[in-house]
Amino acid sequence: MSNEHRPRASEFKAQTLPYPARQGDMDPQPDTDLSNYRPAAKLEGKVALITGADSGIGRAVAIAFAMEGAKVAIVYNVNDRDAEDTRLMVAAKGGECLVLKHDVRSASECKAAVSATVERFGSLNILVNNAAFQHVAERFEDLTEANLRRTFETNIFGYVFMAQAALPHLKPGDAIVNTGSIVGMTGLAILIDYTASKGAIHAFTKSLALSLGERGIRVNCVVPGPVWTPNIPGTMPPNEVENFGHEVALGRPGQPEELAPAYVLLASSDGSFMTGALIEVTGGRLSAA
Repeated sequence: MSNEHRPRASEFKAQTLPYPARQGDMDPQPDTDLSNYRPAAKLEGKVALITGADSGIGRAVAIAFAMEGAKVAIVYNVNDRDAEDTRLMVAAKGGECLVLKHDVRSASECKAAVSATVERFGSLNILVNNAAFQHVAERFEDLTEANLRRTFETNIFGYVFMAQAALPHLKPGDAIVNTGSIVGMTGLAILIDYTASKGAIHAFTKSLALSLGERGIRVNCVVPGPVWTPNIPGTMPPNEVENFGHEVALGRPGQPEELAPAYVLLASSDGSFMTGALIEVTGGRLSAA
């Protein structure tokens, strides 16, 4: 879909889907097929492992990487059908996609995902940490210990575990790309634990970049604004879904495929002098609206 015809915020109606939401059940459907993308062999010969890639941003990144010549492995936790859809979409672009069902909250499962990727493809060059969990608490007092633990274990423990598992296989010129969020900078009253975890990802990115710089391994972070992914109708209250993305300068939410080029930049040699960077792709989300 061209940028001129992407849905405006006013076109998004109040809706709720059961968690974890399937991308195929969303209305309107997110744009993740990379129909506007023009590849240039930027990742030829590379192997990438992408977490949370059964749908949304992760799916779009997997397709973009495959179009750029990488072999991709995707990690997901629940939605088998969405994961299979991603595999088929990568295959339709001429790519090869290994589908791995693991829980990134477990260090041993992260190691298993990396091992399976290296066994299948022979190497690993790019890790994309993208898996995420969020759960709305209208009042701070409503934030439960279980959800607090699940949020941090998925959103930051999982990133650390995956990076530790991947590191023995990464070489100079390879890259780790994390997914943060603009709300990790601005805050959001109904997602206090999620925003805190995203702020932690931003700090983790910078610290790990300093740690791995002398090894020639780059670590960066894409910072999305409001993006139309299954987590939105699956976790947000209907009043937040209605007019979704109205607060940004462009007056609409981003589509997953609009985020993918930033990941390509940070994963490829085009970003060879970029490390410790937080790359905002927000549609102009400039304040805590």
